[in-house]
Amino acid sequence: MFDPRDLRLPVVQAPLAGGPGTPELAAAVAEAGGLGFLAAGYRTADGLGEQIGATRARTTGPFGVNVFVPRPVPDPAGAERYRAELADEAARYGVALPDPDPADTDDWDAKLRLLIDDPVPVVSFTFGPPPARVVSALRAAGSWVIATVTTRDEAREAAALGVHALCVQGPEAGGHRGTFDPAADPDPTPLAALLPAVRAVTALPLIAAGGLTTRRDVAAALAAGAVAAQAGTAYLRSPEAGTSPPYRAALADPAFDATVVTRAFTGRPARGLRNRFIDAHDAAAPAAYPLLHQLTRPLRAAAAAAGDPHALSLWAGTGHRHATAEPAADVTRRLAAG
Repeated sequence: MFDPRDLRLPVVQAPLAGGPGTPELAAAVAEAGGLGFLAAGYRTADGLGEQIGATRARTTGPFGVNVFVPRPVPDPAGAERYRAELADEAARYGVALPDPDPADTDDWDAKLRLLIDDPVPVVSFTFGPPPARVVSALRAAGSWVIATVTTRDEAREAAALGVHALCVQGPEAGGHRGTFDPAADPDPTPLAALLPAVRAVTALPLIAAGGLTTRRDVAAALAAGAVAAQAGTAYLRSPEAGTSPPYRAALADPAFDATVVTRAFTGRPARGLRNRFIDAHDAAAPAAYPLLHQLTRPLRAAAAAAGDPHALSLWAGTGHRHATAEPAADVTRRLAAG
C-alpha cells in the first residue's frame, strides 16, 4: 500500500479542480518522484475513469484522486437573489444563467463505486469528513485515504473516521478552503501555527498545504512535522497543466498583485487573484455552494473564450508570484531541493 513517507521526493501536487489538473500533470509529478493528483470535482464518473486510464498509461508512479464531499447548502434562497445580482454580467457576456440544482452531488455515488471497484493508490477528500463506511471500503480496496482539514477540531473528527493521513490546509492556499462547514468563515490560523496545533491532537501523517511555492516553504513545512508538502499554485503555469490562456497570463501579469478570499464565484470561500468580478460581487455572494458555481459557470466560460480574466476564478495562493512556466518535473524537483 502507498505511504507518503515512501515518496522519493516529499512533494504532492494539489488536485487543481476545474481544468488545471490533468493526467499529463499528475503523471509528470509521479515520474519525477512526487505524488500526482487528479481532481474528481466537477467531473462525471465516466470522465474521471477516462482520466485515471490516461494517467495509468503515462506512469507507473503513485497518483491520487481527490473527491468533493457533498454538504447541505446553507443558503439556497440566496442563490436566487444572487441570480438577480448577476443579470448585468449575463448581459455583458451574452449568456443565460442556468437554474441551479440543489440536488447536485457531483456524481458522488458513481465516483465512489468507480474508486472502490477500480482502486487508485490514494483517495483524498475535501469539503467535509468522508463517511466512515466510505473510508472503510476504500481501505479494504487498497487505497490510502486522506482527509483535508483546516482546523484542529476538523482534524480530530477526521482522524476518528479511520483515514490514513490528513492534509492540513492553511489559509494561504489557493482555491477553495476545505472547511467542513460551508457556512463558516475560514479559520485564519496560518499554516505554520496550524501544523503543530493539529500534530498535538493526532499522530497521523500530515501533509502540509497552503502557499508552498518555494523550496524554503517546503523545507519549513517538513521541519514543522509534515511528511510531505502539497503545492498547487506552483504548477499552474507548467505546460502539462490545463490552465486556460487568460488564467496563465494573469498569473504572470504584475497588474494582478493581490489574492483575496471570496465566495463570489462558487458560494464557498476560495482564494484567488483579485479581479473586477470579485470587487463587484463578493459582498453579495451567499454561502450557497454549489449553486453559485452553477450560476457563474457560463459567465466564466464566456470570459475564458473572450480572453477576459476579469470574470474568471483565478484561483491562486499567496505565493503565486513564484509560479513559473517550468515543466512539472522541474517544479517538483525544485520544491524538494535542499
